[in-house]
Order: sequence, then structure tokens, then C-alpha cells
Amino acid sequence: MTGFYSSGPISIDIPRSTLARLRSVPTLASRYEGIVAIDSPEDLIHAPIMVKDDLTAAVEYLRPKAHRGATWTFQSGGSTGVPKLGYAPTGLYMDEVYQQWKPLGPNDVFANCWGAGKMWGAHYLVNAYADLTGCTGISLGAMDRSEYDTWLEFALNRQVTSIGGTPSVLRPLFGYARDNGVKLPDLRSVLFLGEAWNPGLEADVPAVAPHAQRWGLYGSTETWVAGTNTPNCAADTWHLIPSQLVHIGEDQLIDFTSLKPHGLNPLLRYQTGDAGEWVSCTCGEPGRALRILGRRDENTMFRGILFNTDQFVDEVLGEPGVMQAQTVITTHEARGETCEVLVVPTNDAPADLTDRIHKRILSSAYGHTTAFHRDPTCLTVSTVEALIANPRTGKTSNLVRRQAA
Repeated sequence: MTGFYSSGPISIDIPRSTLARLRSVPTLASRYEGIVAIDSPEDLIHAPIMVKDDLTAAVEYLRPKAHRGATWTFQSGGSTGVPKLGYAPTGLYMDEVYQQWKPLGPNDVFANCWGAGKMWGAHYLVNAYADLTGCTGISLGAMDRSEYDTWLEFALNRQVTSIGGTPSVLRPLFGYARDNGVKLPDLRSVLFLGEAWNPGLEADVPAVAPHAQRWGLYGSTETWVAGTNTPNCAADTWHLIPSQLVHIGEDQLIDFTSLKPHGLNPLLRYQTGDAGEWVSCTCGEPGRALRILGRRDENTMFRGILFNTDQFVDEVLGEPGVMQAQTVITTHEARGETCEVLVVPTNDAPADLTDRIHKRILSSAYGHTTAFHRDPTCLTVSTVEALIANPRTGKTSNLVRRQAA
């Protein structure tokens, strides 16, 4: 399977219009001047790959406005470094998602547990979807461990039939319910978006809600929803939304071209950093499905936040007394992910170096992420004599990922 693929009709007029918009951006114009014409989707192979900085420059210059309704601005990517913005009209393009993906209906009582505010779009995106279904909605937002008993009792009493959030929010919630014998017999669906499904939920969810099934959405603030997943699909496999034109290039990196008639983000071969491959889905639906293989750029997912480890380590290296630094993200079956910062100190490092680094991180842009804000204990700092290295090459990486024993 090669080339550019969409699950619906391809209007080449929309990529042509996007190309014209990008050519009007002074800092990007030269990148696109060599493209003579786009007469078919395959002609897009001549267009350069677009990355986050390119899109930032484009939307900053174009300042897109919605065809009708409000123009909503959301933070694109993670909560670290300089925000990168994405735009969407009222409704957040969820009409076409509703046509393809229907875990909710008028008789459902849905608890939206994605974090609201701070310019993250997920909470509002799913509320826009819920509006189309006619369900009864509970705009709950993310909760911390001290609130679990109260809200689980509330969900039981209100006969909640569906709950949604990032897997890093859902896993500790369902794990807590399982450990404490809480049952949610009315729950029929568990919705996820924002990160990969946590396999640990496969044991927790049936113990708490034996009738509940997994339903997923895949995308980003740049692409908006790109694919859907049902209980009959593998958890890492997605059926594309018709307004997405997708290509898999070198190193299996995926790029997206928007086919939305009134799309605000000018996406022309936009590369998110995810790798993927074309597969036939286990659900039996004909046509290509997109299997996501993980990220291939400098960003990594940590508790639902897109985390730039290079920038994070640079922040730590800015503290006097630090010679080297490394981030170790460990996945624990019960509590989710933890972040440990390993530091090789200089000879004259102060005795309280680890405390200084911890405070520095929490007072920086990283400290305001929902990951650290909800659970400050997930961040630790340790001094070591040497960083973790590749035993074959001797190289060290800014990021090490581990699975707890």
C-alpha cells in the first residue's frame, strides 16, 4: 500500500487553496515556489514536509477566521516551551466524526473527564461531540486521587453509562475503583483520546464495569480528529475521517493534508511525529486502516502531555552545579507513569542541588503541566555518578523509558 489515501472523495481544490495560502506567508513562500501544479493527490509528493514551526509561522501570519461561528484557539502539542497554536471553528469539526463513530446516544449519561482549560482542546472537543448525540452530559474534568470516592459515588448514583478521558487519567481511577470494590454496573463505554490506550485498563475496566467497552479517537490540535476506533478494532488501529488525506513516508512517518472545506489550520503534508503503517483492521471494515507505531521525534507522551525531553533537559542543565542530566520515564502498572530526573553533579555542586532542580522544574513551564500539577509525587530528582547508557554504543539519550518490574 503506497501513496496518499483518504477514506472519502478527494477534492484536490482544497490542497491547491492551502498551497496558495502557504505561498502568501513571507517566511514560507520560497519553500513552495517550485511546485508547478497539483492535479492529483500524488502530485503532493513534491510538496515539502510541514512541521510544527512551519505551522506556527503560517497561522501567526494568516490569523485564520472561521467561515461561521467563533474561531477557537487552542494550544497545539504539549504544555512545555513556547505554545504552538491551533485553530478550529465552533463545533471543532465533530459533525463528520459523529457520522462515523457513535459510542453515545440520547439515552446515555456521559462524564467528560478530560482536563478543561489551559487551552487544551480535548475537553471541548468531546463536549462538541456529545452535543450531537443528544446524551446527558456531565462536564466533570480531570480529578485527583482525593476526589475519587466522591465522584465514583456520584457516577454510580447518576447511573453514568459512559466515561471518557486520557488513559493516564482513566487508569488510576479504574485501578482505585477496582482496589476498593467499587462497581459501576451501568457503564457501557469508556472513551479515550490524547494518548495510547493503557493495556492495564483491560483488567481494571471489566472488574469495575463488566459491560463497558473501549472506544477511541486519534488526532492532534493541528489535525483535529484524524481517526476513530471501536471495540472491534485493535487499540492501536484507526479508521480515517474522510477529511484527512494521509501519506506514510520515510521512517514510517505520517503526514496529513487537510481536506476540510473550511479548515482553519493550513495543513499540507503536516508531520506530527507519529509513525504508522497501513493494515487491514480486525473489525472487518473494508479499506485501509492506520496502525500507529509510536512517536519518532523529540517529543514523548507523559501522562497525556506531549513532552519535549530535549527542552526539559536543557532546563535542568541551566541550574548551576549540573554536569549532565537525563529523563527517565517509568510506567508502573498501578500508578501510571513517573518522571525521574537523573543528574551528574559538578564537583562544586551545592548540597541541596536536587531540591533546587525540583523547584526549578515546578516553577518553569513544565511545572504548570496537568501531569505534575495533579500528582507532584510523580516527579523526582536524583544524583548519580553516570547516566544510563546504551551498552552497545556507550551513547546516552535525553530520554529513557522503562517498564517497572
